[in-house]
Amino acid sequence: MTAWHTVRTARTTTETTGAETLTIAAAQPPVTCDPAVNGAEIRDLMRRAYDHGARLVHFPEGALSGYAGQDKQHYTGWNIDWTPVRRELAAVRALAAQLGLWVVLGSNHRLTGGNRPHNSLYVISDRGDIVNRYDKRYLSHTEITCFYTPGFTPVAIDVDGYRLGLALCIEINFPEVFLDYLHQGVDCVLFSTFSHDPIFDVIARGHAATTNQWISVSVPAQCSTAMPAGVIGPHGAWLTRCATDGSTDLARVTLNRNAPELRIALHAARRWRATARDGSLYQQRRVDDLRSHDRSVA
Repeated sequence: MTAWHTVRTARTTTETTGAETLTIAAAQPPVTCDPAVNGAEIRDLMRRAYDHGARLVHFPEGALSGYAGQDKQHYTGWNIDWTPVRRELAAVRALAAQLGLWVVLGSNHRLTGGNRPHNSLYVISDRGDIVNRYDKRYLSHTEITCFYTPGFTPVAIDVDGYRLGLALCIEINFPEVFLDYLHQGVDCVLFSTFSHDPIFDVIARGHAATTNQWISVSVPAQCSTAMPAGVIGPHGAWLTRCATDGSTDLARVTLNRNAPELRIALHAARRWRATARDGSLYQQRRVDDLRSHDRSVA
């Protein structure tokens, strides 16, 4: 049985206009190397997300196809049957259209000829269309050497007045990914991973606190003992988390731009830090003083 963790929280930016609230769900399904098994779990969680009012549901790295890192022997050479991946993706798209639900879904994305696939996130609209795709840009040594082709383009999507950026796994180690999305006006980064590394928890909270963005985290159920799925607020604290016992789960948050508990993070810190990064705030107070220029005097 999926447990529900519901928190009302606030929108991360006051500059963007749009709907007052947006409900998102971070999914924690088991991820196997069998697309048919994965697809059934994904659609079950989509229905549960819809039943509990979610407008968008976010899934982990490799959620549909499986991920090369979980079974290197299975994926070596990519001598696999892609037909089940296409079939299950079509079924997910059909259900998204039926429910009117946005879906961000991790999957290997096949290329042509002998080119290795991308490690991707499909963006499926509430009409069931694939409207964008994020291809992982920062690949691990093993991924780039043996399994995947890198992407090069950041992807931000707009849903009901909220801007959402996409990131995958070890990209959590690159602050420039999150700063770039901040400069694009992103409210929340949807971070999908297939990792057993508990330090990702610490790093993700740090990014959320320093950029004043929400971070939605989606992981496979089998990775939840290190870091479960959930949503981090723009103040760096977890707002809601899934179970940590390896079970299937789903965490829901309603983003509310006027939530008083996040007023400082959203309406003060984020705006002030933008002026600090711009530098003009400090240039106005710059002085031409000999004792400032001479760094050898006390």
